[in-house]
Amino acid sequence: MATINPYLNFNGNAAEAFEFYKSVFGGELAGAQQYKDAPGNENMTPQELQGMMHIALPIGNGSILMASDIVPSMGHRKAEGNNCYLSIEADSKEHAAQLFNGLSAGGVVQMPLEDTFWNAYFGMFVDKFGICWMVNYTYPQQ
Repeated sequence: MATINPYLNFNGNAAEAFEFYKSVFGGELAGAQQYKDAPGNENMTPQELQGMMHIALPIGNGSILMASDIVPSMGHRKAEGNNCYLSIEADSKEHAAQLFNGLSAGGVVQMPLEDTFWNAYFGMFVDKFGICWMVNYTYPQQ
């Protein structure tokens, strides 16, 4: 079976974002390389050289959240939008609340975490880094 690992782009704050995500999910960063340590960086600005070429955080069940900072001098552009959400299935209602409250801190709640008609505890928000999230806990079938 295939595994999907979300890969995010940031505007120079990937390291900050991943320290925040680490504070919510726990665990340790699985990799963190800056552009300054990569070959072929001669035309990058000093600010771009400090950016993350790759950073990763295992978040459970074999999933790895990964990211990099964009490089404007290479024509990269990051567009904010809602064309993609990261959806987390929590282990319990309490776990859903912990993830929702932690990740939404400083962000914008779009739908508060609440019981839904589809037998789940669910909420949506955009975090303080502009990443869209859904948190869901599906109640056991009775």
